[in-house]
Amino acid sequence: MKSCGPTKFLAAGLLALVSCSASFANDGPDLIFRKSTDFKLLTPNDKLATYVVDDPLVDGVACTYTAHEKGGMAGMFGVAEQTSEVSLACSQFGPIKFKEKFGQGDLMISERRSLLFKQLHIARGCDVKRNMLVYMIYSDKLIEGSPENSTATVALQPWGQGEAQKCADYIKQ
Repeated sequence: MKSCGPTKFLAAGLLALVSCSASFANDGPDLIFRKSTDFKLLTPNDKLATYVVDDPLVDGVACTYTAHEKGGMAGMFGVAEQTSEVSLACSQFGPIKFKEKFGQGDLMISERRSLLFKQLHIARGCDVKRNMLVYMIYSDKLIEGSPENSTATVALQPWGQGEAQKCADYIKQ
């Protein structure tokens, strides 16, 4: 499971990234682009940011998500609580190769959405009957969590020569 994420702090004109967990296999989600959703005169605008993250346990699958990033003073100093609205799409971009077994609903990534108590998660599961990976993105909060979520599926298909892998073979019992 990855932790941390794209949240950035801006203080005294210097840009510093949130410290990330040592468990990172790579640099985390890749920012594709941002679009402003409103204008703020002296502070950063609110934005929608689109990221892509590779599934760390399944080669050949990537998930794209768009999340709101608050601007203003709180956003400028990294203390804004981000909203829970988020969209998700996942796809196969190469041959599928499972690296290890996983449990239904295991977390693929987690990232902070506030200074302390809110996180965004992507969980993974397997629809055995249809041979599909199922991904769900949601946020949680220690107090007053949100039911906002989105779901995406990846039907496991053959890539080049050979047969499609079966996700059922990689579920922990």
